[in-house]
Amino acid sequence: MSETQNVETFRGRSVPAYQRIATAIRDKIVSGELAGGEQLPTELELAEQWGVARQTVRNGIAVLVSEGLVVAKRPLGHFVRKRENMLYRPQGESRDQPVSPEMDRFYQQITEEGRVPSQTIDVSLVQATPDIAQRLRVDPGTVVVARRRVRYINGEPININDSHFPLDIVKDSEVMLPADVARGTNQVLADLGYPQDRAIDEIYTRMPTPEQIHRLGLGPGTPVAVHYVTGYVADGTPVRCTVNVLPSDQHVIVFERKFERTWS
Repeated sequence: MSETQNVETFRGRSVPAYQRIATAIRDKIVSGELAGGEQLPTELELAEQWGVARQTVRNGIAVLVSEGLVVAKRPLGHFVRKRENMLYRPQGESRDQPVSPEMDRFYQQITEEGRVPSQTIDVSLVQATPDIAQRLRVDPGTVVVARRRVRYINGEPININDSHFPLDIVKDSEVMLPADVARGTNQVLADLGYPQDRAIDEIYTRMPTPEQIHRLGLGPGTPVAVHYVTGYVADGTPVRCTVNVLPSDQHVIVFERKFERTWS
């Protein structure tokens, strides 16, 4: 039976078999019946279960792969993607750097949760895009330093953390090295004579760019939160703009506020 013939009617419309297979497996993943890391039945098993050709099963699984719910691990088969979640605290960066020199705040948080953190770091000179140029108060296309990081939990990409600095400020510092800075880049700026006095946080929600989809391995239809942090010295000059990209299905954004009592 062909793919177009093998259909059922659902709410007045014809649903191809591959979509019904994808829906059934998706429902099991969402409900937790199929847990992260669990292997799906083989294509042959699913084909026999549904009474369809193996190509129909492949088409259904391909839908789930495109949605980021399932990953292929050849030659083993297909597995439910194990999503790592993270509590993201924007106010955390203003707190003291962890004492241990090999840990930044991300490493400290994830290690304390009993999970394994890791990251990739790339440093390059780039032309400031309009959003970065606006916040650093430079002309678009001005060369700035970009420290680009992808953070991982248990080997799964969790978010992007890209920081941008004026070249003339950090060009002779360890900010230029593609490695973790033990004392933190905020402390480096302070030691260079640019202690940050305040920061402005902006959070936007939108669909990711193709580059962000590639770096985070996102499936179609996954929105992201984009958190801009622009740091200023006392005279109001911006010296840093960090862009954090947070997949919506992996983060809970938590703000903590302290009230100054002004009422009687």
